[in-house]
Amino acid sequence: MAEPRTRPRDAALNSGLGRVLLLVYGIFALSASARALVQISTHFSEAPLAYLLSGLAGLVYIAATVGLAVGGPRGRALALTSCSIELLGVLVVGTLTIVDAVAFPDATVWSRFGQGYGYVPLALPFIGLWWVWRHRPATR
Repeated sequence: MAEPRTRPRDAALNSGLGRVLLLVYGIFALSASARALVQISTHFSEAPLAYLLSGLAGLVYIAATVGLAVGGPRGRALALTSCSIELLGVLVVGTLTIVDAVAFPDATVWSRFGQGYGYVPLALPFIGLWWVWRHRPATR
């Protein structure tokens, strides 16, 4: 009889704080993806850059959620990559929406560093990266 597979120790599903982190990432994955889908399908021509960035943000949030939930070497790599892209995205898009607001006639999740979402998009990648670093496997 095959032994049941267990979740890696660094999977966020293994702790209360990790579950809260996954809940927040899951909410952002769903909301950013749904928002982008509606924006792209209904009035893409009004602000294509903003809507494509919203779609990218949704995909990044989905990837981070999966990576954090799965854990292990592959999950950690996915979470590290997606949280890093998320951090870069929120910093670059946040800066661009302040410096060149005309290029962004409609908001994205990352506009003005996530101002429309209570700046959670700015804090979330730091927390996600902290989680990945804090729960890294012990070196021998």
